Amino acid sequence: MSSSLPFDVQLKMYRTIEGLERVEIMRAAYAIEYDCCDPLSLFATLESKQIKGLYGAGQFNGSSGYEEAAAQGLIAGINAAFSIIGRGEFILTRDSSYIGTLIDDLVTKGVDDPYRMLTSRSEYRLLLRQDNADRRLSEIGREIGLLSEHKYAIYLAKKQCLEQELCRVKHTTIGASTQLNEMLISKNLEPISSAISLEQLLKRPPVTYDDLKEMDITRPDRLTKEIISRVEVEIKYEGYIARQLKQVAKLKKLEKTEIPYDIDYMAVISLSLEAVDKLTRVKPKSIGQASRISGVNPADIAVLTVYLKKHRAGGRQTDE
Repeated sequence: MSSSLPFDVQLKMYRTIEGLERVEIMRAAYAIEYDCCDPLSLFATLESKQIKGLYGAGQFNGSSGYEEAAAQGLIAGINAAFSIIGRGEFILTRDSSYIGTLIDDLVTKGVDDPYRMLTSRSEYRLLLRQDNADRRLSEIGREIGLLSEHKYAIYLAKKQCLEQELCRVKHTTIGASTQLNEMLISKNLEPISSAISLEQLLKRPPVTYDDLKEMDITRPDRLTKEIISRVEVEIKYEGYIARQLKQVAKLKKLEKTEIPYDIDYMAVISLSLEAVDKLTRVKPKSIGQASRISGVNPADIAVLTVYLKKHRAGGRQTDE
């Protein structure tokens, strides 16, 4: 029975149960309590907004779980080190990683209960697959000095192999044949009457690499299962991936529109009172981050965007 009650109280409680009147407890139940900060008081680097040089990570930030704690510890540690050597900020974006999603949720939306990172929390989960983690993060890891030359060379070789195979599949065609059409019919697909590319065949959900093995005479002998799987995923989900990449491009435009840290939201006419309260508390760094704050609606974002444009235009005129 999960309990955080004192040992003597637990013992008395158990002994009220019929049949356990003389029970002895070998090991009492316990609970852990810990202090935490409001994650809205942190920058995306996990540095405190109130105390320069203080970085928080893990349960201290209101999250739960070992993975969440490790992820935050990594980012907080990198930024603490960067701060000491004067190297600027290191922030992972929502579209690059679940770490980016985790931290952005914490510092933008805050928490009422311990935060657990779930794949459903990411709007870009089709891009954040386990099979492409190396492609998303290896360049970043090398840039900040966390990926050795040896491991980076392995990544580059794998990347080259993947790109070559994707190119081959897109540009290789096979003609109509009895063998091919029998395979298609067996999968309840329409037979073909003219040449077709491997890419077009693989786009059909039931068709796999193995189905085309005997007909694909130019297929390299040493393709690993990993490369085959990744090529299939890239091709079959190409349309959906392209759609999410468009969303990412749109988001990045919003992220480039920075908001001054000392802005007075009360001075922004037509902002809702809830938006003023939430924006003042969170102090988002960009329009993109502001748009993700609960209680700040699209109309508020439109008003804030217009205000910033006018403010910047007025500033330029004044400078001139």
